[in-house]
Amino acid sequence: QVHLVESGGGLVQAGESLKLSCAASESINTGDAMAWFRQAPGKEREFVAAFRWSDGKSFYGSSLKGRSAISLDNINKTLYLQLHGLKPEDTALYYCAADPPASGDYNNFRLWLYWGQGTRVTVSS
Repeated sequence: QVHLVESGGGLVQAGESLKLSCAASESINTGDAMAWFRQAPGKEREFVAAFRWSDGKSFYGSSLKGRSAISLDNINKTLYLQLHGLKPEDTALYYCAADPPASGDYNNFRLWLYWGQGTRVTVSS
């Protein structure tokens, strides 16, 4: 079983940046991608970004596209999410996920197998 631990969240002001990290307990041997999702209070979990290491491609959801960058340090088994230009509506719990759906439907959070506990990002206006 893979354990994922997110960190890097916090309270920031609008316009500021954060870099989130997701450390995996071991090498990911199932699937070829990891992802970030977020969930705001009362809302469904939302796809933020995914990184597929088999071909080095990144995929972004619409909400943070252009204001985020996903990357992977494969040696240290750590996934990153750089956020900039943060807005109050970006306030959410940010989750890391592993073992993606074979279909490549990365947007669907229900199809990812492993999840971390989340790191909270709060953006004040």
